Amino acid sequence: MVQALIDKAEVLVEALPYIRRFFDKTIVIKYGGSAMSDEELRRSFAVDVVLLKYIGVRPVVVHGGGPQIGRTLERLGKESRFVDGLRVTDDETMEVVEMVLGGRVNREIVELVNRGGARAVGLTGNDAGMIHVRRKWHRDSDLGRVGEVESVDPGPIVAVAAAGYVPVVAPLGVDEDGVTHNVNADEAAGAIAVALEAEKLILLTDVEGVKDSRGELLPQLTAAEVRKHVDEGTIQGGMIPKVECCLGALGNGVARTHIIDGRILHALLLEVFTDGGVGTLITH
Repeated sequence: MVQALIDKAEVLVEALPYIRRFFDKTIVIKYGGSAMSDEELRRSFAVDVVLLKYIGVRPVVVHGGGPQIGRTLERLGKESRFVDGLRVTDDETMEVVEMVLGGRVNREIVELVNRGGARAVGLTGNDAGMIHVRRKWHRDSDLGRVGEVESVDPGPIVAVAAAGYVPVVAPLGVDEDGVTHNVNADEAAGAIAVALEAEKLILLTDVEGVKDSRGELLPQLTAAEVRKHVDEGTIQGGMIPKVECCLGALGNGVARTHIIDGRILHALLLEVFTDGGVGTLITH
């Protein structure tokens, strides 16, 4: 029994330098995938966010919701269309996107964090024009109301965090005419991390992290190494936009970025406060 207690103390000792390093720093977390759909992982995520808050870190949650949007469209009898993984968003689809992201999903995450013991406030990127976008085109394909982030006004997030709440942000944005657009959650999280001058950007995924040509996890990479792996084709497919998001954040002031396995219980705490981590750390 004594040894078990000593082991617990060792865990706290290992975490101490990280707690000291990240005290009063902002960490932007993109929340999605299995971590959002599995009930045990949902509770684990909420506990992680609450613990971060209470040891003096400023967590900001930016969430996705693609599967929930797809299921809602299916129930309404509307087909989902994609171009290279990007959802084509006509006016009718946009109504569903706003309802699901800005409504149900955002409220569920707020309630989850509240039940965990912190106080959360839901925001959307079109609140006070926080996320400003232009219409995204892909290889001359019209994607409809899909937005590419041009700028982020961090004011609403800063105000919510300064009041002691955890901001939970739905990835919506507005163009110069005030029209709401759907925004990729990774892209929104990266832009928000830059605007907040965050210490960390963490992307929760459904894979272990970035892997080499043999399928082995790469626990740490520099930006130059990431570019080399992309050029050589080692990093490919859906991992490319994630590492590009990380590189964009690093190039604009974010100190560290992470792509981690959200299927692991307490993945956030393991990545932030242990020597090993549970994903890939990408730094300058």
